[in-house]
Amino acid sequence: MFKGFSMETINYLNGLKENNNKQWFEANRDKYKEFLAEPMQELVLNLSPFMLSIDPLFEVSPKKAISRINRDIRFSNDKSPYRTNMWIAFKRMYQDWKAEPTYFFEIFPDYYRYGMGFYSIPKETLYKLRSMIDEGKKEFIKIHSIYKKQELFALEGEKYKRIINPDLPDDLNEWYQRKDLYFVCNRKIDERLFSPDLVGDLIEGFETLAPIYNFFLGLRDR
Repeated sequence: MFKGFSMETINYLNGLKENNNKQWFEANRDKYKEFLAEPMQELVLNLSPFMLSIDPLFEVSPKKAISRINRDIRFSNDKSPYRTNMWIAFKRMYQDWKAEPTYFFEIFPDYYRYGMGFYSIPKETLYKLRSMIDEGKKEFIKIHSIYKKQELFALEGEKYKRIINPDLPDDLNEWYQRKDLYFVCNRKIDERLFSPDLVGDLIEGFETLAPIYNFFLGLRDR
């Protein structure tokens, strides 16, 4: 059972941030396993049955769902060998999964976040979304209403600087102007992170986003 993360988790991430090298990592490998890797695995296992109720095609094995701590530095100017954050991603196993809506939980040294969205939303999906907004389609109006009624998640993602449709009200332009699109709850390090109740928080939040997740699955197939 997931028992929560701990201050040792946060201390480990801060230590790695200050000593991002192989020597320090190997000297603290046991702490990585006990305070970060194992709680992440437990969290995935506790969430898996619920995530499969949202989408039976989700990949829910810890090995597939949890990010690696090692960074791919082959094409990066930053040669730090390790990440100082880790995440869980519940996604369908497509060849180009980055173009599919994905649920996530991510922990950093000083905050954590969770939500649902796209790693790289296809332009075709954005065009379809804008078309539905322009036409006032009831499918979009429904999920827009769901988003407006909740207060946990914020709609984020890079926006185009040029206003594409100046006739739209501000709340619709929040969708219309996006280059990227995701719904996220950002939290500072708090007692919920250190509690088994984190599982319930994630389930409640992910359930709120389920209609929006299904909307984007359907949008892809339109």
